[in-house]
Amino acid sequence: MPKAKYQRVLLKLSGEAMAGPNGTGIDVDTLGKICDYIKEIHDMGVEIAIVVGGGNFWRGRQAHHMERTTADYMGMLATIMNGQALQDALEYRGVATRLQSAIEMRQIAEPYIRRKAVRHLEKGRIVIFAGGTGNPFFSTDTCAALRATEINADIIIFGKTIDGVYDSDPKENPNAKKYDTITYTEILQKNLKVIDSTAASLCRDNNMPMLIFALNNAEDLVKAVTGEKIGTFISE
Repeated sequence: MPKAKYQRVLLKLSGEAMAGPNGTGIDVDTLGKICDYIKEIHDMGVEIAIVVGGGNFWRGRQAHHMERTTADYMGMLATIMNGQALQDALEYRGVATRLQSAIEMRQIAEPYIRRKAVRHLEKGRIVIFAGGTGNPFFSTDTCAALRATEINADIIIFGKTIDGVYDSDPKENPNAKKYDTITYTEILQKNLKVIDSTAASLCRDNNMPMLIFALNNAEDLVKAVTGEKIGTFISE
């Protein structure tokens, strides 16, 4: 078994990563593959926290005529559905998990309590953070930066639909240049949209490194944790 480079990681999963080829909803086979590799990382002894997005069900920017806070709360509810699916798939594989929500719904998830989350990690449980930060106007990118800082994670491992940070949108510009490494300050100065500016600022101010890579192949999760060169490494 390969040796992990990091002791405690926060894995940020986009909702789209769970949707698979369908692009929306949850694809059971895709989710299963992701959880197989999360289990492999867990078996290395890595402490794992997960922040999950909700873009496979809902994105606030879809709601052109909806009040912003309403749209954002709907997105938070979408992350809780994804969190439940992720918890179920991991526990099916024999991995102890706890789902914590920033929005209280005690029949479904524990309320988010930092000390309790850290204790779960120390006991070898995977902790899934759902419900974003519990506040509108903040994305799950920012939630990942906040929770990683709160639990003293070694790194944020960010599984996206693109394989790193580019100087322009690679879907629109075939000549876009990919960065192997970049700083948060450069991301902010160049107005790169790979993560939102609030998350970039929070990570920069708290010296929280981040690795962004494509989750097209779930096996890359293991490569990320073992320190293989994939995606784009961001630090300050």
